[in-house]
Amino acid sequence: MSRTILVTGGGTGIGRAVAQHFADRGDDVIVTGRRLAPLEETAAGRETIRPLVCDHTDPASLTELLARLPERIDVLVNNAGGNTDLDADVATDLASYARSFRANLDANLVGAALTTRAVDGRLAAGGAVVQLGSIAADQGSGGAYGAAKAGLASWNIGLSRELGPRDITANVVSPGYIAGTDFFRDQLTDERRDQLVAASATGRPGSPDDIAGTVAFLASPAARHITGQVLNVNGGTCGTR
Repeated sequence: MSRTILVTGGGTGIGRAVAQHFADRGDDVIVTGRRLAPLEETAAGRETIRPLVCDHTDPASLTELLARLPERIDVLVNNAGGNTDLDADVATDLASYARSFRANLDANLVGAALTTRAVDGRLAAGGAVVQLGSIAADQGSGGAYGAAKAGLASWNIGLSRELGPRDITANVVSPGYIAGTDFFRDQLTDERRDQLVAASATGRPGSPDDIAGTVAFLASPAARHITGQVLNVNGGTCGTR
């Protein structure tokens, strides 16, 4: 039986790969984001992907989205976000710093929390919530972005305890350097890319499909006793014991 999957930020990169992975395996997928055109590109050629515009940091936009969502959601993938500093103007005054810091928190933490709260009553038993974290949370890098992703992982622990009695898991997938996305907005130099690849044990960058496969595993029957965890997918760049 097909499931209903909601993938936020599904218009590009990892979100697109996740949505198409589920759709290609027979699930009904809803992809959301602030821009319709990239969402339609994700859905192109796949009848089981439905694009819907939503700004997940905006409660009003989420309320409008709810009216268009089905009553049952089996898997929620909170992928929307990214380092908003890469799009911000360079400024050194305190007010600008505050705006930039809060923008990262909104995009990467508050948006996931709001979305999960909004659809909470529709999350089905036997389902899963999967958050997209970042290696920056463990490396203390990325400024406010890394702090927001660290906060996401901490918040997810509490969420897993809330959802566990309902037979719903909640986990974080934490990517390292992933090629083939617009995360760096073309600001990544060749030298920096080579450094990121060299830091991995596998000697290659990750791909969106690497992350999509991990998300799918956490949403599968094989992962029913995994919850409240951060699963690193970074090619060994940042290891655990």
